[in-house]
Amino acid sequence: MQSFISLMGQYPIVFIALAFVFAAVIGSFINVVIFRLPVMMKREWQQECNQFLEEYQPAAYQALEKQKLLKPLDQFPERFNLVVPNSTCPKCKAAIKPWHNLPIVGWLLLGGKCAACKQPISVRYPIFEFLNGALVAILAWHFGPTIEFALAAVLSFALIAMTGIDLDEMLLPDQLTLPFLWLGIIANYFNTFTSLDNAIIGAIAGYLSLWSVFWLFKLLTGKEGMGYGDFKLMALFGAWLGWQMLPLIILLSSLVGAVIGISMIIFKGMGRNNPIPFGPYIALAGWIALVWGQDIVNWYLGTL
Repeated sequence: MQSFISLMGQYPIVFIALAFVFAAVIGSFINVVIFRLPVMMKREWQQECNQFLEEYQPAAYQALEKQKLLKPLDQFPERFNLVVPNSTCPKCKAAIKPWHNLPIVGWLLLGGKCAACKQPISVRYPIFEFLNGALVAILAWHFGPTIEFALAAVLSFALIAMTGIDLDEMLLPDQLTLPFLWLGIIANYFNTFTSLDNAIIGAIAGYLSLWSVFWLFKLLTGKEGMGYGDFKLMALFGAWLGWQMLPLIILLSSLVGAVIGISMIIFKGMGRNNPIPFGPYIALAGWIALVWGQDIVNWYLGTL
């Protein structure tokens, strides 16, 4: 392993290329996570609701059971998780052959259409695969073959998955935010990106920063401006990068969110009351801070 790391250090272009290919392959699996994890969560919620009704509202449960309304998400197989069943076309249910699952290349070979029914395959699949590969290639260029690179790449995988799910479902799953929050604290136990003290304070401050804004906005308007998943995502970045990076992340995410939000109002005719997920903006801002945060802070302080 040490000799491989040394070899990659001597040939950075090879390392960056390998990082891109590997991350693009992982991106194919991330597409599966983005689609299947919310389905798995909805099934779990429905099963919990059914159990609650059966125990505490037996009359309502029997009525729903009689109408056959209790089976959760029947359009999916009973055994449904991140591994099984094998991927199929959402239209004709034809099995997707392994070479059709090749990241980016498979979509291009198929011409963006299902091999069986010729229905269009969403372009988001190769986009997410390419984006995943590009982000990790940048990390490889920035960090080199180091433990920092490996951890940052794993975090990037999670951020891509969270971004896709939030765009689709307006949801940041605890199954992703909480484990990666703890991973950040564990990584910084060894002072990987910041000190352990900064990481713990960062996790607390990250959560409270948006939690405070949420309650202030709700007290003033009576509306909820964001979800609790956004608080946890900010806590995640505090745990990874320390409390010092939180102002930069809040500033960048607010700036990106404002630009995109205004653009959608102008060009897509969306109303101001249309909900827009804030998680992708936090994820993008946090990733930028992960790579260039200290350079941005030093540049800003140098201009004062």
